[in-house]
Amino acid sequence: MNSDVNIALHVKNLETKFRVGKRIVHAVNGVSFRLKYGSTLGIVGESGCGKSITALSIMQLLPKSGFISEGSIIYRDSSGKEYDICKLKRNGRDIRAIRGKEIAMIFQDPMSSLNPVYKIGGQIAENLLEHEKMSKKAARERVVNMLSELGIPTPEKNFDNYPHQFSGGMRQRVMIATGMICNPNILIADEPTTALDVTIQAQILELMKEVQKKHGTSIIFITHNMGIIAETCDEVAVMYMGNIVEFGGVEQIFNNPLHPYTQALLKSVPVLGIGKDNVLNCIRGVTPDASDVFDGCAFEPRCDHACGVCKESPPHETILGDGHRVRCRLYPGGGEIG
Repeated sequence: MNSDVNIALHVKNLETKFRVGKRIVHAVNGVSFRLKYGSTLGIVGESGCGKSITALSIMQLLPKSGFISEGSIIYRDSSGKEYDICKLKRNGRDIRAIRGKEIAMIFQDPMSSLNPVYKIGGQIAENLLEHEKMSKKAARERVVNMLSELGIPTPEKNFDNYPHQFSGGMRQRVMIATGMICNPNILIADEPTTALDVTIQAQILELMKEVQKKHGTSIIFITHNMGIIAETCDEVAVMYMGNIVEFGGVEQIFNNPLHPYTQALLKSVPVLGIGKDNVLNCIRGVTPDASDVFDGCAFEPRCDHACGVCKESPPHETILGDGHRVRCRLYPGGGEIG
């Protein structure tokens, strides 16, 4: 890993692919970023851009058809010991010791992520019983406290209820409790507030901030919501077609967006009080299929600044200082992430 001891996770040149019949689909193409201890990194982009696959690669939870073909994912625990997650067996003892305890994930779809035949309290407590030496009674008490903190009413009773007895928003909070129950060093939150109304959403975000402040948790926040990114994140990675096209501090991304895709995303955000006569901007065209192969820039067909050379070869990454970097021919130069 880099000599910087403040880095909890270093993803370098990550490439994740899928076997689809006789074809190989490139889902993540050379993604690199560092996650600092106690900070929040937002990953934003349209559906299908590779955000969730990046997270599943870090967790070694790819489906059987998926595999990491290149790169490294270096995790440094609180004692300073380093692990290359890419070299750990998918279901081996080493990755199981990390997954859930050291690095946990809040999954996007609570409808399919919770087992319908097990009580929700037992599903949350399973993480505690697997990773921490405590009795079932102590685990139950800790789960009940977590459910209470997350705003689930009568937590003692609801501990013994089944997923079908909960609303979609309540199931989402159960998923959040499952990810946060062991106070992991890194928490990957994949659209954790999608099913929640704005009031509960604000409560959940505030709770995650409190947990981060109390335990020094590093968070990777995957979302489509630019407002949540602005509110919660320290750094932002903008992804398109498996690449990080722009990376920088949250103020850099919002105050000085450089990539045409980042600019288009921000322009397409609804603004309160915009007026009925003003048309909301949208990104023209549609997101390409993940199996599409481009000789040049993948965003070229939808870009208002594209020129002929953009079709010929992929753009290099330009590093602009202060951690701000962009992958676009509008900014000549380039370099590698060390």
